[in-house]
Amino acid sequence: SDLYNAFEENTEYIALDTRQSFGFEKEHIPTAINLPHKEMTLESTNHLDKAKTYVCYCDGIGCNASTKGALKMTKLGFKVKELIGGLAWWKFDGYATQGTKPSKGTIFECAC
Repeated sequence: SDLYNAFEENTEYIALDTRQSFGFEKEHIPTAINLPHKEMTLESTNHLDKAKTYVCYCDGIGCNASTKGALKMTKLGFKVKELIGGLAWWKFDGYATQGTKPSKGTIFECAC
């Protein structure tokens, strides 16, 4: 709910899906951008706004892509947070997802 509230109250937060693109295409947090942690470089991030805070996430507790992505983004000079529990806990808390196999959610249809 913290991330959802941040989206509702502040446009300075951007959800950053750090998984490979096939996972993102299947399902992701609404408004998230995809940048796999393995592809994070100075060149691949030069279009991102360093004034924003990027909230890295992945599948969930069994995945470490968000941790790896958060570390790389920090080293590249970005403000970063990590969504503990990832996509699994986003859905567990009742929030909708988007993609080719989205979850409708029980709380809202995201207007993020």
